[in-house]
Amino acid sequence: MTLYELTEEFRQLLDMAEEGELEEQALKDTLEAVGAEIEDKADGYARVIKQLEAEAAGLKTEIDRLTSRKRTAEENASRLKKTLEAAMMFTGKTKFKTKLFSFGIQKNRPSVDIVDEQSEPEEFRIQQPDKIDKKGIEEYLKKTGDQFWAFMQQTESLRIR
Repeated sequence: MTLYELTEEFRQLLDMAEEGELEEQALKDTLEAVGAEIEDKADGYARVIKQLEAEAAGLKTEIDRLTSRKRTAEENASRLKKTLEAAMMFTGKTKFKTKLFSFGIQKNRPSVDIVDEQSEPEEFRIQQPDKIDKKGIEEYLKKTGDQFWAFMQQTESLRIR
């Protein structure tokens, strides 16, 4: 019997006892038998619960281990990419193809570096919340050139396709 069926049988026995349909000894014996079966089922449930809790703890440990491996792999890939990029820049071989990949050093999108946020013109401030309008500053710097409070910077990075 399932735990649900045992619980239902137990409830029916209690209902019959309340209505006086069972002798006291027969009720007592039947309730003990059902109670023992429920205890057996409870033990089974407890074993499964403990097993699932242990599995969850093991999975958490495995997640932590894999997260650490992921971080290490990402750091290694980044380091290798920087080493390859430096070698390509040093040798002047900044664009080539192999049988498997295409390599190229490309210019990244220009970025704005703010030297002194307090000195920038008010027109480049975005209100609520206070935030610097880097796109506006970028357009302004393209027209006027570098300012004492901000300048354009062009970086490069390796792309592997």
